[in-house]
Amino acid sequence: MTFTLERQVIVFKPEGRMDLQGGNTLSEKIDRVVPHPEQFWVINLQLVDFMDSSGLVSLVRGLKIARQSNCRLVLCNVTAPVRLVLELTHLDSVFEIFNTYEDVLSII
Repeated sequence: MTFTLERQVIVFKPEGRMDLQGGNTLSEKIDRVVPHPEQFWVINLQLVDFMDSSGLVSLVRGLKIARQSNCRLVLCNVTAPVRLVLELTHLDSVFEIFNTYEDVLSII
């Protein structure tokens, strides 16, 4: 019998405010991941109720790291206030956004 791991899913689940502190916390968590090609990174924003430019910077930075490492980064469970910020900055067209985590799992 052989076992192959085709895709490894890594889930980040920030909570509360994605401001300078929350953004730095997410960036630190991303920095701890040893990227491997074909990893699937999911940022579940279900518990984030506020995002400012510092939070956006951490998301964009994570996307850059993922792409450089041949990983795929997606967002899910984006709350209304966060979705508004993503839409106003046109980053909603840069990120892959899924309604639920289950929707993400269906494409893996």
